[in-house]
Amino acid sequence: MPSTDTPLRRIAARATALLALIWLAACEPTGMSGGGPRIDPDAPVQVALLVPNGSGNQTDALLARNFENAARLAIADLQGAQIDLRVYPTGASDQGAANAATQAINDGAKILLGPLYAGSAAAAGIAAAPSGTNVLAFSNNPDVAGGNVFILGATFDSAAERLVGYGMRHGLTRYMIVYSDDNAGRVGRDAIAGAIGRASAEVAGQQGYPLSQQGILSAVPGITNQIDATGANAVFTTANVAADLPALSTGLYEQGALDGARLLGLTRWDAAPQALSQPGLQGGLFALPDQSTTAAFESRYQARYGQAPHPLAGLAYDGIAAIGALVARGDANALSRGALTQGQGFSGTSGIFRLNRDGTNTRGLAVAEIRNNRVNILEPAPRSFGGAGF
Repeated sequence: MPSTDTPLRRIAARATALLALIWLAACEPTGMSGGGPRIDPDAPVQVALLVPNGSGNQTDALLARNFENAARLAIADLQGAQIDLRVYPTGASDQGAANAATQAINDGAKILLGPLYAGSAAAAGIAAAPSGTNVLAFSNNPDVAGGNVFILGATFDSAAERLVGYGMRHGLTRYMIVYSDDNAGRVGRDAIAGAIGRASAEVAGQQGYPLSQQGILSAVPGITNQIDATGANAVFTTANVAADLPALSTGLYEQGALDGARLLGLTRWDAAPQALSQPGLQGGLFALPDQSTTAAFESRYQARYGQAPHPLAGLAYDGIAAIGALVARGDANALSRGALTQGQGFSGTSGIFRLNRDGTNTRGLAVAEIRNNRVNILEPAPRSFGGAGF
């Protein structure tokens, strides 16, 4: 571990880059809470794809290409639905996203797919509200969900619900919540607490820590004391495997805090393979998407475009897949709020997902364990809603 907090902060910044892309603070959109424009299911349905092009940022340009590529790949896979995809750059500002949304609707778009950043999603939602047009944004920030804005990005809630549900079925009933004291950590903390409450489990205690080496090391004794004092048999952390998780798990392991409590993680621990050998993570649980559908999408994208997709590219495919599935039913109200929030959900690049009435989403996830320095799937991702895993 580094001797100061500066390197850790740089690592954390890199590790959370994907999250930060779509987790930017924004005001919540206001306006419509109802349906959506009627469509002619016998004619091509115009869909506007709002991408972060024109900002001058190379990463934005890469993402824009990946979103369009994935959307067109999804269109090629549709059966029984015709999509007229039109691409609109949002530029570098929220106003650019609002302008793109307005232009798309004036051009005849029946639904908006994108934009990426939370502020842009909120602005696009406000611009689209007077026409009743729904927005399927690529953000994962629940603060911008609601009204006519639905977020496609994976949320902390899905992982928390899956892991607490599994834990309750296996005797984990008293949870110590350990979180980084920053925006993402606090949102993750609230997601964990909400899942624990809905499962009628118990929050044994909560403790945050500054996102620094010294902050983590200083917090470990207090966390250990709380675990011992409360009898918690599970420690649920928001820590990221490429940032604070190695120091946190090592500290808890060395203090003996995990002798009688199982460690659970809100983030993907397999994102850093070198971490799988850490003693503090052995026996720990985390959630991950359906790996078979993810691998299939990545393989098809690679074959079609000659390169691997960006990790966020699948969101555009998922949006088109959902739109196409609804349009194929032949209903003029296929893109209404009620249709979008159908209970059975949709099949996407990382498994099943559904859009919730509050604008958030729920994704089917597998439960994985690190054991003997390897990732083992304890429960596969569900293939339908209402069965095991929900």
